[in-house]
This record gives sequence, C-alpha cells and structure tokens, in this order.
Amino acid sequence: MLNIQKLSEGVLSGNVRSLAKAITLIESQNPDHSKSAGELLDNLLPDTGNSIRIGISGVPGVGKSTFIEALGMNLLQHEHKIAILAVDPSSQLSGGSILGDKTRMEELAREKNAFIRPSPAGKTLGGVAQKTRETMLLCEAAGYDVIIVETVGVGQSEIAVASMVDFFLLLQLANAGDELQGIKKGVMEIADTILINKAEGENRPRAELARQQYENALHLLKPKSKNWQVPALLCSALHNQGIDEIWQKVLDFVTTMKQHNEFEEKRKLQATDWMWAIVMDDLKSLFLSDTNVAATINQVQAGVSQGTTTPSAAARRLLDVFRRH
Repeated sequence: MLNIQKLSEGVLSGNVRSLAKAITLIESQNPDHSKSAGELLDNLLPDTGNSIRIGISGVPGVGKSTFIEALGMNLLQHEHKIAILAVDPSSQLSGGSILGDKTRMEELAREKNAFIRPSPAGKTLGGVAQKTRETMLLCEAAGYDVIIVETVGVGQSEIAVASMVDFFLLLQLANAGDELQGIKKGVMEIADTILINKAEGENRPRAELARQQYENALHLLKPKSKNWQVPALLCSALHNQGIDEIWQKVLDFVTTMKQHNEFEEKRKLQATDWMWAIVMDDLKSLFLSDTNVAATINQVQAGVSQGTTTPSAAARRLLDVFRRH
C-alpha cells in the first residue's frame, strides 16, 4: 500500500526517487491510482507555483536538446535547480516511445540539480503528455525553480505547451524559406521570443538575415501583450554563444509581466482552462465507456462512413442514447 503522506514528504525534501515515483503515480493509467494521485497533488499544492515555466519548441533538427543542455548548464552555474520535461513522439503502431533525452543531454543528466523526465506523448493533443501540468507542480514542490517543457515540435503541440507555461521560446533555423514557414504556421503568434540557433561560422550571415526577416515579420503581427515586443535573437548552442542573452530575455519578460499584473492573470486563466480540459476529457471517457453508447457506436459510425446518415444526425443519436441512461 502506497503511503501518500510519506511520498509527499519525500518530494518536498527534494528526494529524486520520491519525485520519480510521484510522477509515475500521476502518469498511471490505472483508475485505482487516480484517488492517490489527487491526494498527493492536494498535499503538495501549497508548495507549488514558485518556478519560471518555459516552453521550448522548434522543427526537428533545430538543436533543441543541444540548446536545452547549454541553457541548463548555464543555469546550474547560477545556482538554479532545473527540471526538464521532454515529451517524445509515441509510435502510433506500438504505443512505444523513444525516450532518448537522457542520452541526448549526457552532461546535464549527470548533474544533481538537474532532473530530466522523458514522457511518452501518447494520444494527447499535439504530442503533449496528458500529465505534464501535474508533473510541473510536483517538480516545483521538489524545489526546482526553472521548469523546461520541450515539445516534439509538430502540429498543435506548440499551442498546447504555450497554454501551460509562462514563457514560450521558438527555436528556428536560418535555412531559406523557414522564416515564411514560421509565419504560415502561426506559431510566431504564440512565441514570446524567437531564437535562431546554429548562428556560427559560415552560417552566421544567413542567421543574421533570418533574424532581420523575423523582426520585420513580428512588427506586422498583433502582439500577445501590449507590454512586450517579441524579440528575434541569435545563438549557437553548440558553442555556448548567446545563452546568457536569452536567459536575460526570460528574466526581463517575467519582470515586465509581473509589473503589469499579466503574470498571475495568465496563470489563473491557465488553471481554469486546465480544469475544463480535464472535465472534457472525463466526459468523453464517460461517454465512450457507456455500455449503451458502445452498443450503438459501430452501427452509427458505419452509417456516417457509408453516407446513409449525416455526422450531425449520428452525433445527436449517440447523445440521445447516452442521455436516456
């Protein structure tokens, strides 16, 4: 029998094994574990919220892991405790996950004040692990004051991560056309800073040109906040150049948002959105697990796919079946 009080005390003391065990508990798909997970989070909630939460995204190959390791090592030198929640793409066939972040951040993984937790993305929106928000709270309770959430950088994952962090950093490359792609995808609209990585050697002039193009484009977009003009910066994570500057931008952003009362307001909105996301997920589970719905769903779905009934009529029929019971 799991002792939740003892586990809570272990997390609060900064014990890494207790933290890992706590995260495993809240990630569990076993319905019997949900009550214990809820109790654990209730115990730890008063000791959460004291970190800077950073989301980092970018296309595959942009150097996210190299950048996170460089940033992490820099923060450790300034006596921060950092937690990295890296969400890997899960295989749609096997349900497995690569979970290779510890091997991609070897230097950081050896540091006692750095905690790296790879999590399988599963079937949740945009590849963001369903329990990432709860994991952030556990890490905060364990004393980590900088939480980094790395996304898979595809589809809607950026939007999902931006909805749970304080500061969203978009990593880009200086390759021709990438600037316009960034604008098309609309990801720039949710970024708080754009950072062009691999700005070294012969690539430096291209990176500077890309930075100018991003800067011009950013002036055309409606800003997320009237108090913050999104900057475009350069760095070389491989050569540890520009890392101090980007961290200073994070601190400037947090200070500005707090001065204008936007920081706490954003967190309050995120907490409310989180509540409704859980409600909608649970309602969907209740609906799909209903025996009467399960008995009807194949027939109704077949009608929609064969064109003998409209999707709206099919949806109403399933909802009527659910309501009657």
